[in-house]
Amino acid sequence: MLLGIGHFYRLARAGYILAREGVFANLDPNLVPPAAAPLVRLANLFARSDGEGAGRALVRALSEIGPSYVKLGQFLATRPDVVGGEIADALTALQDRMAPFGREEAVAIVEKALGKKIDEVYTSFGDPVAAASVAQVHMARARYADGERQVAVKVLRPGVEGQFARDLRDMYLVARIAERWSSEGRRLRMIEVVDTLARTVKLETDFRLEAAAASEFAENVAKDPDIHVPHVDWDRTAREVLTLEWIDGAPLSDLERVAADGHDLKALGAHVLQSFLRHAMRDGFFHADMHQGNLFVDRQGRLIAIDFGIMGRLGAKERRFLAEILYGFITRDYKRVAEVHFEAGYVPAKHSIEEFSQALRAIGEPLHTVNAEDISMARLLTLLFEVTALFDMRTRTELVLLQKTMVVAEGVARTLDPRLNIWKTCDPVVRSWIEENLGPKAKLEDAGKSIAELARLATHLPKTLADAEIAVERISRMADQGVDLSPQALEGLADTRRRSDNRLLVGFAALLLLGAWLFG
Repeated sequence: MLLGIGHFYRLARAGYILAREGVFANLDPNLVPPAAAPLVRLANLFARSDGEGAGRALVRALSEIGPSYVKLGQFLATRPDVVGGEIADALTALQDRMAPFGREEAVAIVEKALGKKIDEVYTSFGDPVAAASVAQVHMARARYADGERQVAVKVLRPGVEGQFARDLRDMYLVARIAERWSSEGRRLRMIEVVDTLARTVKLETDFRLEAAAASEFAENVAKDPDIHVPHVDWDRTAREVLTLEWIDGAPLSDLERVAADGHDLKALGAHVLQSFLRHAMRDGFFHADMHQGNLFVDRQGRLIAIDFGIMGRLGAKERRFLAEILYGFITRDYKRVAEVHFEAGYVPAKHSIEEFSQALRAIGEPLHTVNAEDISMARLLTLLFEVTALFDMRTRTELVLLQKTMVVAEGVARTLDPRLNIWKTCDPVVRSWIEENLGPKAKLEDAGKSIAELARLATHLPKTLADAEIAVERISRMADQGVDLSPQALEGLADTRRRSDNRLLVGFAALLLLGAWLFG
């Protein structure tokens, strides 16, 4: 009962703030479920009308409701399929800044997490230099074998996990209601949206996981000469504390400083977008929060990424999907783009490939008739979401995160080079991946793997034949001694026969295919 009252109170407060700030002002009551229409009309009676639009109103409201909702807003900025492209773009401006907690409290957290006094861990530990809803960062110095170095120490904000857990329960309640009463809520998989947010929060509140992400990302880009990832100090890292190499560089949010340091802004803009695509397609593991505040450039001209709390992963199927989609739009092969959607199972087979191809052409062709600087990936993705919804494509959270990150990366690149040609910049990375993974060389490698697999299956054939012989002998003995027709005996016999038949078929198929390959 008390839990229910708590849910009601918190959600009512959040709803009131959203309504007061005018978030629902432009929402047509006739387009919402009938049960919700009176609430929308009521909310619009006392909404502020400042004319700034729903996106700005939502930013103000989420900032006031609290840190968990700020994090929700930041996450929804990666989900234009849920909130729409315009609102998603507005939410990218949502700032996650809070007043820092005291140095003494941070010291206590560090000492408890690492099991040592602060002076045993760091030679100096300064005041916080940045603070957000999840953590704050301190500049410190630590002693290593090669001397003393400056480090960044990220400390978890006290009580933040309990607050997030409480607010996530509220969000799950709303998501369950939305999926139960709204077909659109089911299509958008609202519960899965909250699931993804919950996983993101878990990653961001356990710094061991963030450290692991940073370490994996660093290994992936170790041979890339133009990007650097801060080194993780595992000896000074725990659940509530993360120690990283201190970064000296110009933030991409400070273009004057970047230019003053002598960097080529146009080349840097292309590098930001190409790096993201390379990580996504080559490694299947990409930084999913690539705004200007998380990107720096050092004096060597290397791009430096920080804050690995939100990362994206793509499997082989998704990477191929991404490459072929982009390449199809670049080369205007809309039929192939449509086929990829169907092959991946993203669009139900009941729809026509030709009709879907026609819809994709309506998206792609206008992009090839405008100036290079006017091509917007954000616009492309917004239209793509609208079209795929018409063809019953269900939300793929990993692809949505990827696509939104691409929009953010494009935005960063465009601040560095407003005339950046998106197609020309993407083409070499996408084309290279396709040649390596879908070209003749890749097919030969796949064929080699198939031969090895067939050979492996063929090695099991003697055992398969032996098992079959044993099964026949058992059946023969049963015929001589009488048959046990109990349910257990029948089930055992059926299971033995199924396994024997399957292995026999697989073994003979392996030999047949191997023979066809070697002698055909």
